[in-house]
Amino acid sequence: MTRTEVTTETEGSGPSGYAAARLRLLQQEARSGPPRRAALARLTDDWLTGLFTAAATRAGVRGAALVAVGGYGRGELSPRSDLDLLLLHDGSADPAAVAALADAVWYPVWDLGLALDHSVRTPGEARKTASEDLKVQLGLLDARPVAGDLGLVASLRTAILADWRNQAPKRLPALHELCQERAERAGELQFLLEPDLKEARGGLRDATALRAVAASWVADAPREGLAEARRTLLDARDALHLTTGRATDRLALQEQDQVAAALGLLDADTLLRQVYEAARTVSYATDVTWREVNRVLRARSARPRLRALLSGGLGTKPTPERTPLADGVVDADGEVVLARAARPERDPVLTLRAAAAAAEAGLPLSRHLVRHLAATARPLPVPWPPEAREELVTLLGAGEATVGVWEALEAEGIVTRLLPDWERVHCRPQRNPVHTWTVDRHLVETAVRAASLTRRVHRPDLLLVAALLHDIGKGWPGDHSVAGEVIARDMATRIGFDQHDVGVIATLVRHHLLLVDTATRRDLDDPATVQAVAGAVSNASTLELLHALTEADALATGPAAWSAWRASLVADLVKRVGAVLAGEFPEEPDDEAPSAEHERLAIEALRTGEPVLALHTQPEEPAGDGEVEPVGVELLIALPDRPGVLPAAAGVLALHRLTVRAADLRAVELPNEVGERADLLLLSWRVAAEYGSLPQAARLRADLVRALDGSLDIRARLAEREAAYPRRRGVKAPPPRVTVAAAGSRRATVIEVRAQDAPGLLHRIGNALERSAVRVRSAHVSTLGANAVDAFYVTGTDGDPLSPARASEVAREVEKALG
Repeated sequence: MTRTEVTTETEGSGPSGYAAARLRLLQQEARSGPPRRAALARLTDDWLTGLFTAAATRAGVRGAALVAVGGYGRGELSPRSDLDLLLLHDGSADPAAVAALADAVWYPVWDLGLALDHSVRTPGEARKTASEDLKVQLGLLDARPVAGDLGLVASLRTAILADWRNQAPKRLPALHELCQERAERAGELQFLLEPDLKEARGGLRDATALRAVAASWVADAPREGLAEARRTLLDARDALHLTTGRATDRLALQEQDQVAAALGLLDADTLLRQVYEAARTVSYATDVTWREVNRVLRARSARPRLRALLSGGLGTKPTPERTPLADGVVDADGEVVLARAARPERDPVLTLRAAAAAAEAGLPLSRHLVRHLAATARPLPVPWPPEAREELVTLLGAGEATVGVWEALEAEGIVTRLLPDWERVHCRPQRNPVHTWTVDRHLVETAVRAASLTRRVHRPDLLLVAALLHDIGKGWPGDHSVAGEVIARDMATRIGFDQHDVGVIATLVRHHLLLVDTATRRDLDDPATVQAVAGAVSNASTLELLHALTEADALATGPAAWSAWRASLVADLVKRVGAVLAGEFPEEPDDEAPSAEHERLAIEALRTGEPVLALHTQPEEPAGDGEVEPVGVELLIALPDRPGVLPAAAGVLALHRLTVRAADLRAVELPNEVGERADLLLLSWRVAAEYGSLPQAARLRADLVRALDGSLDIRARLAEREAAYPRRRGVKAPPPRVTVAAAGSRRATVIEVRAQDAPGLLHRIGNALERSAVRVRSAHVSTLGANAVDAFYVTGTDGDPLSPARASEVAREVEKALG
């Protein structure tokens, strides 16, 4: 039978009618979620039943059935889901007739543009394929008859389930490995800004894997909240399919607002928070389930050896050894459980004691223990007793083991019960791609990083608690540091710290960004910079804690937030502030004393009337992980003073793919050959190559000369490069913001620029400042991911800071130029 014949003969089965009914169903806004998915499955069943019945009659095929497998088998059809179908036959019919039957079903599906995953097998072939292909076996576990011989399908289902249970010791480890490989490839759904709802860890594939584990009878997943989590993920995928019109599982940034609206949610953040919460539920159930699977399989493998040792059943079934860990807490079979004499209803500290003991031992909390504590533990008095505070500090100081224990407590709502303000940061997304984690996980990760720095401070308890609370204000409107100070003060009081320690924790939270922001965006040679930081921290012990918190916060944020270069800047600032707190006063830098190297270059520039350059690689410094990392290259430039130097130099560096980290510009006067004073401009910049090796100084100098004389069109060249390598489509960047820093310096006006990082950004800023007729003393460039935060110390042509009105005007002009 030809394809044309198949299409013509099946028109009576109503493909056009099915398509219209399907469209009407998907357009019914009031009918969504599980009812719509089930209705779509029933509608599809009816259509396919008509196709199959008519075709089987024509082909004379008996002993056959159409079987839905996978998601369709579960009756969970999303708008753009594949149809997973198996044509099952008993092998008695002529192969040509079976092929004709298959064509009569497959072609109408393809004609409607529906994705189809199909196969034709006998029961024996299906079992053989399942034994060889784990994914096929998983799909058949959800086999459901659509039409035809129901007994044939029931027999196959019974055989497949029996095979799955018999092969569990081999199949379950393979399934676990498959899940782990997928997680490594797709990431953790609960932390991704553009998560794959199906493939990422905690997504729909993991939920399906949990069903398969339950079908093996080896272990069962925690049921609480799991069905609702699956529904949340499926609803989000339905809305994503309807919004995009495509069969996609990736919740891309540019589609999140529309998906949120389709689900009746407030905004994209609300959507992500719901998705993250669901993924966290699935992930926790996954961890618990696989831990139980491994325990049961270990016990089964040990049983034959045990029977041999007991020789004829002379012994009794051994009980797991119970090793005491803390008062009321023991280790039983690799999990932390309650001692038999423990009484949570009488011991309010027991929850934190169990958590701290588990983290210190590197063991998981038993799910039954956590549920029992959540249901029966007596609430802690407020303020907490000293023992509770000490147990919290012990838990936070345990390092990496803290994460799993904390997540177990969060899964049962215990963390929010202990620290009520935690609810506002729970599963809260962070839109800045520099951040790896959600807010709550970032706080825990910061405590983990801080645990490795406790030997550097005199009060490790204050460091660990401040690390846990430093971003707690992100659940409130406004500046999260300001809001966080108030919340941290309340929470530290609740935890039981005295008034002095509460004040220190509040100060650390309020100023947790102070050191890194100042070090990367301000002139450290300016006494006002150092004095301002000293005034904020007030004493050496707080400075010591803030230094460690700064490093822990940056390391927990993501790879882009910390480097040897940033560490060296922060350490330099801390050293200067420490000197001020010890009673020393920073000296005003001598503007008229260039270095010997710069003086040599200046004399050469005066002699030739051309730019002179020198590149010096800086010594390497150890990075945070013990490896060695270059801190950059010093680029020295001397040339006769003239307009346009800053944008020209910045543009040339951008063309050569050099990232500017800091820039200092200084005007000097030197006597020329006839004894007159000549103005020279000295530039001292720290740069680093984006990738590859550094360009030669001669090439930089040649391009700088061309840029200054107008023969090199930097703007056009940068535009060509941007067109040749367009950036990935994503969320629209917020508009640039240019502000005047309040009380930034006594020597200059500080203009701060926040914008989307892009090639030539510094060149465009330099052009705007040049047009505003101001002189740039220095520039401090900081890039975090896609965001640039640059500070420019500018003066008028007379060398004095700008008036407030003039400074505001310059800021507006720069912002306009960048917009």
